Parts: sequence; structure tokens; C-alpha cells
Amino acid sequence: MSLRFLSVGLLVAGLGSGPLWAGTTSTLEDQKNLGITIYNDNLALVRDTRGVTVSKGRSVLSFADVSAQIKPQTALLGGNKFAVLEQNFDFDLLTPQKLLEKAVGQTVRLYRENPATGAETVEEATILSTNGGTVLQIGYRIEVMGQAASIPGRLVFDQIPENLRARPTLSMAIDSRKARTEDVTLNYLTEGLGWKADYVAYLNDDETELSLRGWVTLTNNSGTAFNNAQVQLVAGEVNQVYEPQPRRRDLAFMARASMSAEAVAQEQLGEYHLYTLPNRTSVANRQTKQVSFVEVPIVKARTFLEVQGGSWYYFNRHKSDDVQKAVSFLEIENETESGLGKPLPKGVMRLYMADSKGTAQFLGEDRINHTASGETIKLELGQSFDVSAKRKQTHHSSSTRIVEGAKLTDYRTSFDLELNNGKESPVQVRIVETMSGNWSITEENMPHTKEDAFTAVWLVDVPTKGKTTLKFSVLTSATR
Repeated sequence: MSLRFLSVGLLVAGLGSGPLWAGTTSTLEDQKNLGITIYNDNLALVRDTRGVTVSKGRSVLSFADVSAQIKPQTALLGGNKFAVLEQNFDFDLLTPQKLLEKAVGQTVRLYRENPATGAETVEEATILSTNGGTVLQIGYRIEVMGQAASIPGRLVFDQIPENLRARPTLSMAIDSRKARTEDVTLNYLTEGLGWKADYVAYLNDDETELSLRGWVTLTNNSGTAFNNAQVQLVAGEVNQVYEPQPRRRDLAFMARASMSAEAVAQEQLGEYHLYTLPNRTSVANRQTKQVSFVEVPIVKARTFLEVQGGSWYYFNRHKSDDVQKAVSFLEIENETESGLGKPLPKGVMRLYMADSKGTAQFLGEDRINHTASGETIKLELGQSFDVSAKRKQTHHSSSTRIVEGAKLTDYRTSFDLELNNGKESPVQVRIVETMSGNWSITEENMPHTKEDAFTAVWLVDVPTKGKTTLKFSVLTSATR
């Protein structure tokens, strides 16, 4: 026997010879209607209606071009007048390597070209192995084909193995009392389809109003294109049971497309919100597409600066002064009176504002949660350059006492909070102090508001290029 290395190209003969499984194969040409409901967490419900023709008795009905990330256990056929006995999802897709692996033990034809004369010869060969290369038996000799081979050649297969599919296919063993042609709908859940919301807001000069536009971004990594589909989006957290399974993800670069703004219908769906895109759309595999779903020209808003303190300040001594930058926030009341009053799905909201020359400048961004009508949107935009607070502890002491058999510690703490404003205009700063245990403000030079059981708030006015000092003392009692 001789051992030689051969470089291989693959050619499959007979691809147009028809389906190898007995029965009917339904393709996208048979599709009558397509609907997709996409959820937030990489999940979608596909409703694929096709016209099919089945024969009398038992046969196989194959749905080609389903999602490559279908959850086959969720598949449900509707509208059928025949019995479904069994179903199989064939996700072992046709590739040169898979074709070789499935053809182990089979006889193929090996074509080779003489590099000197250009003449082509053909021999029958049996595939023995495909581990780390392809091992062939040709007559009484063994040849190895691998990447290091130098002699060009190609293998020709007469057919595709029955358990190998060119496209993702869901096959069903069915039993029909008679031959019939009818429309059936295949419903199934799939991964690989997702959507998210993004918002762009443009703030006016006096920071009292903004214009708001929301975009929906559709992403298809399912391995299958969805053409001319009615797309609906569900906003809300749908509970799922996750099971470990092999991941078949293609992280290739995604093409981008966009659609013009038209009205998106919105309705309540149980505890969720359902958005229906106005027009049918096609989403190719490995593509993202953007659709405008909300556009409001005037929304009332307010910006404010905030300095936040933590509960740890009241239980310990602090030797040095803490300088803290004020944080800029924007707040929107999601109400009709404010110009909005729409349920907004979670996403990232980005804020812009024009400078003195009218050029739009980016102010910051923040993520919002699912926001129902009547709720408040609060965006953290970033730290202020000109406004800061210097915290100085002027007193700290503690004493213990026994209350109903429990040891209780009383902490008495005083602070001076000096606010500095470097702006060319006066500002108001919202001081938010978080406290735990039983607490009370014993002294203060400005009145506070108790927002809840853990929060005291002061609104402090700071003059142009000036300073203002907030002084307060707190008694905190806790079992520590």
C-alpha cells in the first residue's frame, strides 16, 4: 500500500434530485403568512402559516427554513386535520466537514488532475475516517487527504445523507385519513431574535422641556431570515425556565437597516405591553433594524443637582474633609399633563443640548426600566464640573443604654456641608442624606423634608460664584 497526501475540494452531485425523505417538504415558497412576537430576553414566538399537501396514510411532513435556534419542544401545529405522531428537529446542517463525517463508510468518486498534462482521472473511494483529515481506501491502497496535501482533487457525492439538512428543518411523522391540501400554522419559540429600546432626548435652553424620540432595534441571529413578517414586541419580564444546552451562536458582524417613523400600536397584554409595528418587515439573518416607535415634540422636564450621603457617616468619626462633586439629574413625569403619558419599555436614554452656536452636544445617558404611565423617569447624567460639596464632621459621640433587655447605642453626629458654586448663575442643590436605625434631626440651619423612613432632604440655594454651608446634627439609635 502507498500513503500519499491529497488536497481536496468538495462537490456534491444530485442536489436537485428532490427531498430524500418520503413525504412532503414545505419551503418558504409555500408560506402564506408570517408573524413574530419578540420578547426582551432573547426569545420570540414565530407563527408560520403555509399551504401543504399531504398524502393518505403515514408520511413525513418537513418544514424547511425554520429558525436554527428553535426550541423544538415548543412546536405546535395548528389548523391541521391530520394526526402528528412524531417530530424531529434536524439542526445538523450541511457543511463540507459534516458531509464527510456523515459519509464515513460510503463510496464516493475521487477526481484528480494531472498537474503536468491537465488530464483528469476518476476513481471510486471509500471514506474510512475524518478525524484530523480524511482517510480513503482506493482499491487496495490507503490515501490520506489533509491540509498539508499537495495534489489537488475533489470528492463527488451522489446524494446528501438523510440526517443532514441544507437548511434548518422540523420534520413531523403524520397520519392522514385522506390526501388533502390545507393551510397549517407552525407555532414555536426560538432564541436568536431580540429587541431593545433606545431614546434620544433634546433639551431646550432653559432646561424645562425636551423633545423625545424612541427607537426599537430588532436583532436577528437565529440563523434564518424572516421575510414580510408582522412583527410585535412585548415589553415586560416574561418568566422562563432555562435548561443547559449547546449554544449555536453566530457572532458575525451584523448589517444595519432602518425604517421610517410611523405609528406603532400599543396595547395591554396581561401584565405586559404589546407593541405592533405598523408595516410588515423583513429581518435578514445577522441583521439589526431600527424602527421609530415614539416621537413627542414637547415633554416637560426638570434638571437638578444632587449630593448624596451614606448611612455610614453617622456611626464613625471622620478625620478629614470629604470633597464630593454634585451629580446632575434630569427628571420626567410620565404623565399626559407633561406631554408624555406613554408606557415606555426599558432602554438607554441619551440627552443632548445645543451650545451657544446651536450645535448639539451630548450631556449624558442613563438606563431606564420599564416605565408605566404615571411613573417618574430619573436620569443620572454625570458629575458637575462647577458645583461641589465639602463635608466636615464637627462632632461625634456615642453612648449605650439598655432598652427592654437589648443594648442600644446612641450616636450624636454633626456636619458642616459647604457647597461651592463656580457657575456664572445661582444653583439649587438637593442634599440627600440616607440614615438607618431610628434617627432624628436635632439641629439644623435650614429646614429638611423627611422623604421616607431612611431619607432626609434639604434644598440649598448657592449664589453665583459663591458658597453656602448647611449645618445639621443627627441622633441615630441602633443596635450595633
